[in-house]
Amino acid sequence: MAANLYTHQDKNIRKTWLLMASFFVVVIGLGWYFSYALGNRYILYIAVAFSLIMNFVSYWYSDKIVLKMSGARPVSKQEDPELYNIVENLSITAGLPMPRLYMIDDMAPNAFATGRDKEHAVVAVTKGLRGLLDRSELEGVIAHELSHVGNRDILISTVVVVLVGFVTLLSDFFIRASYFGGHRDNRASGIVALLGIVLALLSPLVATLIQLAVSRKREFLADASGALLTRYPEGLAAALEKIHAYRRPMARANNATAHLFIANPFGPSGKRLSALFMTHPPVEERIKALRGIEI
Repeated sequence: MAANLYTHQDKNIRKTWLLMASFFVVVIGLGWYFSYALGNRYILYIAVAFSLIMNFVSYWYSDKIVLKMSGARPVSKQEDPELYNIVENLSITAGLPMPRLYMIDDMAPNAFATGRDKEHAVVAVTKGLRGLLDRSELEGVIAHELSHVGNRDILISTVVVVLVGFVTLLSDFFIRASYFGGHRDNRASGIVALLGIVLALLSPLVATLIQLAVSRKREFLADASGALLTRYPEGLAAALEKIHAYRRPMARANNATAHLFIANPFGPSGKRLSALFMTHPPVEERIKALRGIEI
């Protein structure tokens, strides 16, 4: 089991970097296309420069960006000694530095991990999660989040937050540029501009699909890694059942950060979304996989 887990870990990490490289190629390709369509090479320069800047910002300030978007606040050992001890003990077991702890004042049960590396990791839980779960269930959730840290997921997942937002802004800019800057006296240029608008409209969808591809595989991996860390898969399985039973969304649910959380912050999707566009694998599949693990 352990050998297979680590094999999948390395495989998924390589796939993620391939996805991220493809993402950059698409963004730069989109910038090149519009620079050609509008006859302005500076659009390409701006797209390349801005993507590099956003990558730099996402690396150095990723945790601050996500924590601000989520409304999280620091938690001290004095404020919640039990939670602090759970995180500290599991960190020692996993061979990881103690991450910073944050609380989100939201009654919807959820949690996430972020940061650029294990030395700058953050684990955040909601007030609702803290009150809903017993100790073994809470340990399962914390072990899941620490597994994201140990599996080197947190930087990649947080960079995706910034890049998805960047592509959306870039698409909006290109649509406006095509409308106001196109050569209206040239029919061919008009067709090219129209195709460009279609590409710009599709680019957020492409970004979302990359986001989902990164997220789903890593949730299964973090579930398995967390179960190995606690040696008690039932703790996380029971926690997921309780989290899934809570029907209301988080107050500050955000499409850009949804994939970071252990469960969909918008709540159970029901018939509102196709399974293709769910940021998380079905909870039933995750629970079944956990209960099939033999420790």
